Amino acid sequence: MITTERRRRATAFLLTSAAALTTVTVSVTPASATGSLDGVWRMDGYGTVVSVEDGGRRMREYETAGTGCLPGEVTELTAGTATLEPAGPGRARLGYAGSAGHRTLRRVAALPAACADPSPAKNPRAVFDTFWQTYKENYPFFAMKGIDWQATRNHYRPQITNRTTDDELFTILTKMIEPLHDGHTYVTRGDCGAKPDNCFGGHRADTPFPSAELIKKIDASITAQVGAVHQWGQGHGKGKIAFADLPDGTGYLRLTGFVNYTDDHTFEADAAELDRALDAVFTDRRVRSLRGLVLDLRFNGGGSDRLGLRVAERLTDRPYTAYLKQARDDAEDPARFTPAEPVRVLPHHGPVYTGPVALLTGRLTISAGETTTQALMGRAPGVVRIGQNTNGSFSDVLERRLPNDWRFGLPNEVFRDAGTGRAYDGEGIAPHVRVPVFTDAEFAAGRDSALAEARRRLAPAGRP
Repeated sequence: MITTERRRRATAFLLTSAAALTTVTVSVTPASATGSLDGVWRMDGYGTVVSVEDGGRRMREYETAGTGCLPGEVTELTAGTATLEPAGPGRARLGYAGSAGHRTLRRVAALPAACADPSPAKNPRAVFDTFWQTYKENYPFFAMKGIDWQATRNHYRPQITNRTTDDELFTILTKMIEPLHDGHTYVTRGDCGAKPDNCFGGHRADTPFPSAELIKKIDASITAQVGAVHQWGQGHGKGKIAFADLPDGTGYLRLTGFVNYTDDHTFEADAAELDRALDAVFTDRRVRSLRGLVLDLRFNGGGSDRLGLRVAERLTDRPYTAYLKQARDDAEDPARFTPAEPVRVLPHHGPVYTGPVALLTGRLTISAGETTTQALMGRAPGVVRIGQNTNGSFSDVLERRLPNDWRFGLPNEVFRDAGTGRAYDGEGIAPHVRVPVFTDAEFAAGRDSALAEARRRLAPAGRP
């Protein structure tokens, strides 16, 4: 889930309305009496209770784990941040901008007592316990990863005392989650840009974070194969969307992420910029003339699942289910989830392309890059996937705060195949045609086997 904008808005709201936000006692009025959404609600899954105020225009989250509770984000409920709507007696549906699907809320009488504590314990053991307990109650993949989380606690907690330093504590927290090799796990304790050692992010053992040198090699390789491209994106986001009409009559569309297309850093701005690019690509003339489309997501770090769905909507003239989304929903049983919510692909209201598509993927196809790949699995006619398995990190990131104000995150959802119910976490989505992707041998030979195979398969019959 993309929460940078939520955090920015929450910070601004805290500065202007600090007095109101220190109050945790909420007057609860039954919805049946007034239709108001104001009051206290518990979220199915996500370990969260929310307080809705000001006629349903403002929401404060409280992060719960075990018997503890910490105040979380403050969100002004607008179309650009989050929306809340009734969903039956004592129920409501919450949707975050940028995140596919919804979350179910159930009305409760009051906040948990722990949420009213103005000064929760901040000692090293309290920090450790919140971190460990949050993973215990929300992380779905311990068994798949072969991790005994209770054994992790038994090993590390005795090492922590009131004299444990911040450096020692941070090292322990990173050691706890590093063996998960999960790209949606992290812990931070300050400004990562100023001091990278303040931040730890998990990743696959076989896929380290791409270096600046590797990114340059990837860009140079694609330029050599494709030539000049039209680029979209503004400021630091320039070039994240690129398209070229290839000489053989196919189109080449590359997306290196689904976030931060502009320096505004909002979902609304990103959606507008993506729509501007897709409008320019999928014109009436081009959708009729294209012999095939290569969609390149091999280097895509993710972002908003909803932006990925916007791409899928340009590639179909009929609605279909992209995937089923669930969140872990039992603190003791990691196999219990919320009911599966179908996430739909609805055709764009303008020109759409329904011809052959070749999708390029690899281990650097991550998060929203993967949910976009999954969304295209239900397209008819089918999409041929070429390259390597995707990364295997699908869930939104459940972002949390520790008692000492450090931040951490973890996945708590699964995205299931709409037909089979299968999830692809860990292994990633496999290609139909397996070829090398961005290897040293490929770079040295000036070769791009995945793109070459895509163009070969999209070529008209009898034409090389």
